[in-house]
Amino acid sequence: MYGKGILKGLSVTWKRFWSTYTEDIAWMLRGKKRYFNEDGVKARAGKDTRGIFTVQYPEEKLITPEEFRYVPFLVYDEGAEGKKEIRCTSCGICAKVCPPQCIWIVRTNDPNTGRPVPAPANFFIDADICMNCGFCAEYCPFDAIKMDHDFEIASYGRNVFNLEKLLKPASYYAGIRPHNAAREDEARRAKEAAKAAKAGAGAA
Repeated sequence: MYGKGILKGLSVTWKRFWSTYTEDIAWMLRGKKRYFNEDGVKARAGKDTRGIFTVQYPEEKLITPEEFRYVPFLVYDEGAEGKKEIRCTSCGICAKVCPPQCIWIVRTNDPNTGRPVPAPANFFIDADICMNCGFCAEYCPFDAIKMDHDFEIASYGRNVFNLEKLLKPASYYAGIRPHNAAREDEARRAKEAAKAAKAGAGAA
Protein backbone atom coordinates (compact mmCIF):
# COMPACT_ATOMS: atom_id res chain seq x y z
CA MET A 1 0.00 0.00 0.00
CA TYR A 2 2.62 2.55 1.07
CA GLY A 3 5.09 1.42 -1.59
CA LYS A 4 2.46 1.98 -4.30
CA GLY A 5 1.85 5.56 -3.10
CA ILE A 6 5.57 6.34 -3.09
CA LEU A 7 5.95 4.99 -6.63
CA LYS A 8 2.95 7.02 -7.79
CA GLY A 9 4.46 10.21 -6.32
CA LEU A 10 7.83 9.46 -7.91
CA SER A 11 6.16 8.91 -11.28
CA VAL A 12 4.62 12.41 -11.14
CA THR A 13 8.05 13.89 -10.36
CA TRP A 14 9.69 11.84 -13.12
CA LYS A 15 7.07 12.91 -15.67
CA ARG A 16 7.47 16.57 -14.73
CA PHE A 17 11.26 16.23 -14.92
CA TRP A 18 11.30 14.83 -18.47
CA SER A 19 8.50 17.12 -19.67
CA THR A 20 10.73 20.07 -18.81
CA TYR A 21 13.36 18.90 -21.31
CA THR A 22 10.86 17.98 -24.03
CA GLU A 23 9.23 21.43 -23.70
CA ASP A 24 12.63 23.14 -23.83
CA ILE A 25 13.49 21.27 -27.03
CA ALA A 26 10.07 22.07 -28.55
CA TRP A 27 10.56 25.78 -27.84
CA MET A 28 14.10 25.61 -29.25
CA LEU A 29 12.84 24.02 -32.48
CA ARG A 30 10.33 26.86 -32.83
CA GLY A 31 13.19 29.34 -32.44
CA LYS A 32 11.85 30.72 -29.15
CA LYS A 33 13.31 31.13 -25.68
CA ARG A 34 11.43 29.59 -22.78
CA TYR A 35 13.36 31.41 -20.07
CA PHE A 36 14.15 35.04 -19.23
CA ASN A 37 11.49 36.58 -21.48
CA GLU A 38 7.85 37.58 -21.11
CA ASP A 39 6.43 34.91 -23.44
CA GLY A 40 8.20 32.15 -21.53
CA VAL A 41 6.98 33.42 -18.18
CA LYS A 42 3.41 33.68 -19.49
CA ALA A 43 3.55 30.13 -20.82
CA ARG A 44 4.88 28.70 -17.55
CA ALA A 45 2.26 30.65 -15.57
CA GLY A 46 -0.58 29.20 -17.65
CA LYS A 47 -2.75 26.26 -16.59
CA ASP A 48 -1.64 24.11 -19.53
CA THR A 49 2.09 24.37 -18.88
CA ARG A 50 4.18 21.21 -18.95
CA GLY A 51 7.42 20.55 -17.13
CA ILE A 52 8.94 23.22 -14.89
CA PHE A 53 6.61 26.06 -14.01
CA THR A 54 8.66 28.09 -11.53
CA VAL A 55 10.29 31.43 -12.41
CA GLN A 56 13.91 32.30 -11.71
CA TYR A 57 13.34 35.31 -9.47
CA PRO A 58 14.71 38.02 -9.51
CA GLU A 59 15.96 37.54 -13.08
CA GLU A 60 12.42 36.51 -14.03
CA LYS A 61 9.21 37.91 -12.58
CA LEU A 62 5.59 36.88 -12.92
CA ILE A 63 3.41 39.20 -15.02
CA THR A 64 1.73 41.62 -12.61
CA PRO A 65 -2.06 41.84 -13.17
CA GLU A 66 -3.58 45.31 -13.29
CA GLU A 67 -5.60 44.84 -10.10
CA PHE A 68 -2.54 43.74 -8.10
CA ARG A 69 -2.14 46.06 -5.12
CA TYR A 70 0.70 46.85 -2.78
CA VAL A 71 1.73 49.94 -0.81
CA PRO A 72 -0.33 53.06 -1.69
CA PHE A 73 1.13 56.09 -3.42
CA LEU A 74 -0.07 59.66 -3.99
CA VAL A 75 -0.97 60.87 -7.48
CA TYR A 76 -0.08 64.30 -8.83
CA ASP A 77 -0.95 65.93 -12.15
CA GLU A 78 1.81 67.58 -14.13
CA GLY A 79 0.90 71.24 -14.56
CA ALA A 80 2.51 74.09 -16.47
CA GLU A 81 6.32 74.19 -16.37
CA GLY A 82 6.44 70.78 -14.70
CA LYS A 83 4.66 71.97 -11.55
CA LYS A 84 3.30 69.15 -9.40
CA GLU A 85 -0.42 69.58 -8.77
CA ILE A 86 -1.07 67.20 -5.88
CA ARG A 87 -4.59 65.81 -5.90
CA CYS A 88 -4.60 65.16 -2.15
CA THR A 89 -6.46 67.79 -0.10
CA SER A 90 -5.44 66.27 3.28
CA CYS A 91 -9.10 65.59 4.09
CA GLY A 92 -8.07 62.65 6.25
CA ILE A 93 -10.62 60.14 4.95
CA CYS A 94 -7.90 57.63 4.03
CA ALA A 95 -6.41 57.81 7.53
CA LYS A 96 -9.86 57.27 9.09
CA VAL A 97 -10.75 54.17 7.06
CA CYS A 98 -7.28 52.57 7.31
CA PRO A 99 -7.71 49.36 9.40
CA PRO A 100 -4.13 49.21 10.78
CA GLN A 101 -3.92 53.03 11.13
CA CYS A 102 -0.66 53.30 9.16
CA ILE A 103 -1.41 56.69 7.53
CA TRP A 104 -0.48 60.03 9.12
CA ILE A 105 -1.21 63.36 7.47
CA VAL A 106 0.33 66.72 8.39
CA ARG A 107 -2.08 69.41 7.19
CA THR A 108 -1.02 72.76 5.75
CA ASN A 109 -2.22 75.98 7.39
CA ASP A 110 -2.22 79.46 5.89
CA PRO A 111 0.52 81.40 7.74
CA ASN A 112 -1.57 84.62 7.69
CA THR A 113 -5.02 83.34 8.65
CA GLY A 114 -4.14 80.07 10.34
CA ARG A 115 -6.87 78.36 8.35
CA PRO A 116 -6.25 74.95 6.77
CA VAL A 117 -5.13 74.82 3.14
CA PRO A 118 -6.31 71.88 0.97
CA ALA A 119 -2.82 70.42 0.52
CA PRO A 120 -0.71 68.17 2.74
CA ALA A 121 2.41 69.60 4.36
CA ASN A 122 3.56 66.00 4.73
CA PHE A 123 2.10 62.56 4.34
CA PHE A 124 3.39 59.36 5.92
CA ILE A 125 2.59 55.69 5.28
CA ASP A 126 4.21 52.96 7.34
CA ALA A 127 4.61 50.24 4.71
CA ASP A 128 5.62 47.69 7.35
CA ILE A 129 2.17 48.01 8.95
CA CYS A 130 0.11 48.49 5.76
CA MET A 131 -2.01 45.43 4.99
CA ASN A 132 -2.50 46.46 1.31
CA CYS A 133 -6.29 46.30 1.63
CA GLY A 134 -6.87 49.26 -0.72
CA PHE A 135 -9.50 50.97 1.48
CA CYS A 136 -7.62 54.28 1.27
CA ALA A 137 -7.75 54.25 -2.55
CA GLU A 138 -11.37 53.05 -2.55
CA TYR A 139 -12.65 55.84 -0.28
CA CYS A 140 -10.54 58.76 -1.58
CA PRO A 141 -13.01 61.23 -3.19
CA PHE A 142 -10.27 62.91 -5.24
CA ASP A 143 -8.57 59.85 -6.83
CA ALA A 144 -5.45 61.04 -5.04
CA ILE A 145 -4.25 57.80 -3.50
CA LYS A 146 -3.76 54.57 -5.45
CA MET A 147 -2.28 51.13 -4.89
CA ASP A 148 1.16 50.52 -6.36
CA HIS A 149 2.62 47.49 -8.15
CA ASP A 150 6.11 47.90 -6.66
CA PHE A 151 6.52 45.12 -4.09
CA GLU A 152 10.32 45.10 -3.92
CA ILE A 153 10.75 47.34 -0.89
CA ALA A 154 12.82 45.11 1.41
CA SER A 155 15.25 47.13 3.54
CA TYR A 156 17.30 46.94 6.74
CA GLY A 157 15.30 49.77 8.34
CA ARG A 158 11.67 50.83 8.77
CA ASN A 159 9.74 51.46 5.56
CA VAL A 160 8.04 54.73 6.49
CA PHE A 161 7.36 56.63 3.26
CA ASN A 162 7.03 60.42 3.35
CA LEU A 163 5.32 62.77 0.89
CA GLU A 164 8.34 63.01 -1.38
CA LYS A 165 8.65 59.25 -1.70
CA LEU A 166 4.91 58.67 -2.09
CA LEU A 167 4.34 61.16 -4.91
CA LYS A 168 4.09 59.69 -8.42
CA PRO A 169 2.70 61.28 -11.61
CA ALA A 170 -0.70 60.46 -13.10
CA SER A 171 1.15 59.07 -16.14
CA TYR A 172 2.73 56.41 -13.88
CA TYR A 173 -0.73 55.42 -12.62
CA ALA A 174 -2.03 55.23 -16.21
CA GLY A 175 0.92 52.99 -17.05
CA ILE A 176 0.30 50.39 -14.35
CA ARG A 177 -3.53 50.57 -14.39
CA PRO A 178 -4.52 51.69 -17.91
CA HIS A 179 -8.14 50.48 -17.82
CA ASN A 180 -8.88 52.00 -14.41
CA ALA A 181 -7.19 55.29 -15.32
CA ALA A 182 -9.15 55.57 -18.59
CA ARG A 183 -12.44 54.83 -16.81
CA GLU A 184 -11.73 57.42 -14.10
CA ASP A 185 -10.70 60.08 -16.66
CA GLU A 186 -13.91 59.49 -18.59
CA ALA A 187 -16.01 59.83 -15.43
CA ARG A 188 -14.10 62.99 -14.47
CA ARG A 189 -14.68 64.57 -17.89
CA ALA A 190 -18.39 63.70 -17.78
CA LYS A 191 -18.69 65.26 -14.34
CA GLU A 192 -16.92 68.45 -15.46
CA ALA A 193 -19.11 68.64 -18.60
CA ALA A 194 -22.29 68.28 -16.52
CA LYS A 195 -21.02 70.96 -14.11
CA ALA A 196 -20.25 73.32 -17.01
CA ALA A 197 -23.68 72.68 -18.58
CA LYS A 198 -25.39 73.40 -15.24
CA ALA A 199 -23.43 76.63 -14.84
CA GLY A 200 -24.32 77.67 -18.40
CA ALA A 201 -28.01 76.96 -17.80
CA GLY A 202 -27.92 78.97 -14.59
CA ALA A 203 -26.30 81.95 -16.34
CA ALA A 204 -28.93 81.83 -19.09
